Amino acid sequence: MTQTTVIPGHIAIVMDGNGRWAKKRFLPRLAGHKQGVESLRRCVRLCIERGVRVLTVFAFSSENWNRPEDEVSGLMSLLAGALAREVPGLHAEGVQLHFVGDRMGLSDKVQDGFLQAQAHTSGNERLVLNVCFNYGGRADIVQAAARVAGQGQAITEHSLNAAMGMAHVPDPDLLIRTGGEFRISNFLLWQAAYSELYFSPVLWPDFDAATLDAAIGDFSRRERRFGQTSEQVIRSSAQKVTV
Repeated sequence: MTQTTVIPGHIAIVMDGNGRWAKKRFLPRLAGHKQGVESLRRCVRLCIERGVRVLTVFAFSSENWNRPEDEVSGLMSLLAGALAREVPGLHAEGVQLHFVGDRMGLSDKVQDGFLQAQAHTSGNERLVLNVCFNYGGRADIVQAAARVAGQGQAITEHSLNAAMGMAHVPDPDLLIRTGGEFRISNFLLWQAAYSELYFSPVLWPDFDAATLDAAIGDFSRRERRFGQTSEQVIRSSAQKVTV
């Protein structure tokens, strides 16, 4: 990374390509998911090294229940094992864990693992890691609206934002999808309104420092206008420098 590189404060990732990675190697799909856990561990370390403050990953969508039963049950077992194995290391690295999504349908063991992991790492401040599990962007919006209405509040952008599952962190600056697909698949629909999108052909198990740095480098070259003109952005930046 160069001195002029702009590091996004919050990176979100659709971790796609585990199954295809395994298929290319004539392995069962679950082997790809196991390798995906290794890739996530590597990604967390890389984000810490680069000064990223928040990392949000799409681990299991609400639509993934439609996958073959053996794959879903294998994923649940993998998750339970990963919680027990990975949380101590993440805690030692200063990572604060949050699990975002619907807990319905998850086993008591997995739900307890979520609660314990969040409580154990709640005081950490080096990196916030949000794991979106059994999550859907549309459901997040609907549930937030129902929550606001149930409290008798007016449904406004501010009240909805405060009721979202990701209200504890700023919106993502950069959203990366691996695996070569060009869509965000119902991920952070509300929060990604102004995120920069980056699509990589790299399958998630192969995600490495070069892939992350390419995405960050691309982000650095973009002009983020948030509805303003280029001239307004330049003028605003100049004013900040002279103040």
